[in-house]
Amino acid sequence: MSIGNPLNRKYTYTNQSLLFFVLIFIFTLHTESQNSDKKAPNIVFIMSDDHSVSSISAYKDWLAEVAPTPNIDRIANEGMLMNTTFNTNSICGPSRAAILTGKYAHVNGFYKNEGGGDFDGNQQTFPKILQQNGYQTAVIGKWHLGTIPTGFDYSKVMINHGGQGSYNNTVYLENGRDTIREKQRHSTEQVAHDAINWIQNKRDKDKPFMLMYQFKAPHRPWTPNRKFDSLFSDKDLPYPETFNDDYSGRLAASENMLEIENHMNRKDLKLTPPSGLSKKELNKWNRLGNNGEFWTPNDSLQGEDLKKWKYQRYIKDYLRCVAGVDESVGKMLDYLKENNLEENTIIVYTSDQGFYLGEHGWFDKRWMYEPSFRMPFMIKYPNNIKPGSVNNELLLNIDFAPTLLDLAGINTPEDMQGESFKNQLLNKEYKKRNAVYYHYYEYPFWHKVQPHYGVRTNRYKLIHYYYNMDEWELFDLSEDKNEINNLYAKEGFEEITKDLKAELIQLQVKYKDDMSLDEMRKMTDTRIKRIYNSKK
Repeated sequence: MSIGNPLNRKYTYTNQSLLFFVLIFIFTLHTESQNSDKKAPNIVFIMSDDHSVSSISAYKDWLAEVAPTPNIDRIANEGMLMNTTFNTNSICGPSRAAILTGKYAHVNGFYKNEGGGDFDGNQQTFPKILQQNGYQTAVIGKWHLGTIPTGFDYSKVMINHGGQGSYNNTVYLENGRDTIREKQRHSTEQVAHDAINWIQNKRDKDKPFMLMYQFKAPHRPWTPNRKFDSLFSDKDLPYPETFNDDYSGRLAASENMLEIENHMNRKDLKLTPPSGLSKKELNKWNRLGNNGEFWTPNDSLQGEDLKKWKYQRYIKDYLRCVAGVDESVGKMLDYLKENNLEENTIIVYTSDQGFYLGEHGWFDKRWMYEPSFRMPFMIKYPNNIKPGSVNNELLLNIDFAPTLLDLAGINTPEDMQGESFKNQLLNKEYKKRNAVYYHYYEYPFWHKVQPHYGVRTNRYKLIHYYYNMDEWELFDLSEDKNEINNLYAKEGFEEITKDLKAELIQLQVKYKDDMSLDEMRKMTDTRIKRIYNSKK
């Protein structure tokens, strides 16, 4: 049997190899063409104010069953829920500045609300970088950074009450020029209306967009939309495990001024003032309780019963505000889906920090304890992030900016201190973070929380209070999730303490916060007036 000419056989193999490489080349060109034609993702960054993890039912915490948040939960269910996301400074303005810049407060310059001046809008932010890369950007709702927003093609932000805004009759500044008082809607509904209106009618539909969609709720004074007044009215809500904490072994905690029992005022709890008061008299009447003054709605309500009464009034209004946020989040999700924008839109839900809902007997935030240090974060990106996924790695709010830039295909500037967690979202290999660093400066206003810094690992937390005391706290979070047993200087924890202090020093050097204690105290004592402080 003839086997043919070997030269012809060689020629055949050569043709096959050539054909193979030609096909690979064509496939590569096709893939590159597809990738180049792929639209940059839109980004909707939804942020509430003072929204605790425990009041979002996706986290299955102690309020999940009694106060569900089905619309916010949709983002987690259709994307990824981050379980251990933390802020770098648990107070509104500094957290917002850290999110925008990807940098710690001492680097971006906005480290206090009280006496800390205004945000430097000339510096680099992730909205500016998105703008430079073809995005149309907008911010709508609460801003609370003093200066007029920069890096946005459109802005409509709350400016009354020093930038805090109000729940009703809210005053907005549109595009840094026009002052608008909105009387028709509760602020949560107004922000929802304006956000959808911008996407639908005001943006350039030939560009990808990034919208920061930001609520005042559920910030103090917790004034819900009237439509939710009857919510939770049929029963008492549960109390947290540490509701009656006595602060044993924690000196800084014992000197606080944010106890529900002793530091809530009449306005917080919606008492009706007597008629005929002057404006000055009304303000004084409303503020009674801020500094620990005793008051009761009636003489028969005293002691533990009074404390519980205040708590129930507070927690119900707070959760009614959350219900309004949840409704507005649902409106946005529905709009994006119904208008074929869902598939190519990254949706984030977060808050500027956590909040105390009676844990340790408190309201407000500021501390490095979990309820205020930990913040909600969930994100969906169809066909990229696996629905229903959960992440338990240590993340920080300075990571948000580099992550969003990374997802948009934009390089992160080297001076950003945060780290992209894109690979975690896309289930790719990533480098784990061993610990996170925190620093809070403001004192004594408003709630007499001692300035402190600290380090948290997956298991332990070490905190140093340094302003006018030298106190340390150490907690084993695996054994003491409520952080009531201070292990510092106790036998058996010497080596752990030594390792954590070494980690703390390394992080302070890494994040350029390795100044002396006197320099840190000077930052607290510095008082810079706010340039932009509307009295309207």
